[in-house]
Amino acid sequence: MADALQQFLRAKVQSITFRAGRLSRLTPQDVGIRPRDVPYAPSPAHFAAANARLGEIDRDVRRALSRLNGRLRDTPLGSDEVLERNALLEREIDRARRAYGLFFDVFSQRGTRFAPALAACDAIAVDCFQAVRQAAPGLLHSPMLKPLTYLEHGFSPATFRRGVLLSRLLGERNPFPLIRVPYERVEAPWGMGVILHEIGHNLQADLGIWQETQVALQRRVLHATGNPWLTRLWGRWHKEIFADLIACLLGGPASVHSMKDFLAYPASRVLTFHPLSAHPTPFLRVFIQAEMLRRMGFIRRAKDVCDNWNRLYRARLPFARIPRLLLSTASRLIPHVVDEIAFQPRRGLAQRALVDVVPFWHSDQERIDRAAESLARGHIPPGLPPRYVVSASREALERRLASPERISQTVLNHLVKLGTRNARMPGVGVTLAA
Repeated sequence: MADALQQFLRAKVQSITFRAGRLSRLTPQDVGIRPRDVPYAPSPAHFAAANARLGEIDRDVRRALSRLNGRLRDTPLGSDEVLERNALLEREIDRARRAYGLFFDVFSQRGTRFAPALAACDAIAVDCFQAVRQAAPGLLHSPMLKPLTYLEHGFSPATFRRGVLLSRLLGERNPFPLIRVPYERVEAPWGMGVILHEIGHNLQADLGIWQETQVALQRRVLHATGNPWLTRLWGRWHKEIFADLIACLLGGPASVHSMKDFLAYPASRVLTFHPLSAHPTPFLRVFIQAEMLRRMGFIRRAKDVCDNWNRLYRARLPFARIPRLLLSTASRLIPHVVDEIAFQPRRGLAQRALVDVVPFWHSDQERIDRAAESLARGHIPPGLPPRYVVSASREALERRLASPERISQTVLNHLVKLGTRNARMPGVGVTLAA
């Protein structure tokens, strides 16, 4: 019986030895990238970053494997010791499996019919980073890997920032930003104002102003209200508000219309309050963005946003599941919040404000409006930044200048061609996969 047990244990070790180290490297061929997919594929630098992370994990796998096999060669192992050492090795293999699976899922989508649309989203992300580099050289480190977009069946877009610890990877750090887009949204450019919001999260993280923004906002709210609960609440919301406001600067009024579209649901949802949510309650969130438009000088646009939102939900406010204190202080607090986040200088921004780092002028909106009219004729003016192409598509849709199908085809074709021409991202140092 003892020999039979040893035979089983040795077979178990042989099995895990075979599995160990099989997930240590990814190539374009591994994920199904064909020659025709290369213009949309992740850059060699992205593959290198993924392989570097897989290589680090693989070294831990091999160390655990060496300990197991080395002990087994010396003397027959007791069953408990084999199972314990085997479990330690399984833990390392699980890390490799999860990391490999994430990179495989993200990279392999560039060999599907969605590849051009994903590459178009990449081009938008790159342009947003470039907007900061042009307005405020030196704030962003160089080189850095650009964000990659991928598809998932989740309800809303989301992002995983550079260097963040991912639970999916058992605490491994994410080597480059990932932006998740629901399948049906990726080919609808007029809704990509929501994508600008996700890119905004990455910009805030890469600029290194998470904590500074939160502390400044809490100090401002406490000074304005003297209320610790409101201070904690608005402080908890700082990341989402920052992303909303920088999206306004990246895309102009059209980004607010995209977000309003995304947030417009029955009153039972919009007028609900989640005490631990990182997101402002939807009813207030749109008014925050309207205040940003007002401060940017788009007075009529801001009034239209507020009027539309009030017509949708004001009559239902008496039945809102939102704390009265929050509602009664919002109109007074929102101007403070917008001013603090977007218009006050920050040490992390080299004593500049967010509006200085990502400027948006009336002349930019005029370019977007002209582009919307051109888009209706099937083309986009040369030199228009990709983030403004997104805004032009929203303007064209709302003004019914072209059908959704024509807008989608024209915008995606333009962004893919633009990315192919601009094969490299200045200051970022990776191939532009578009």
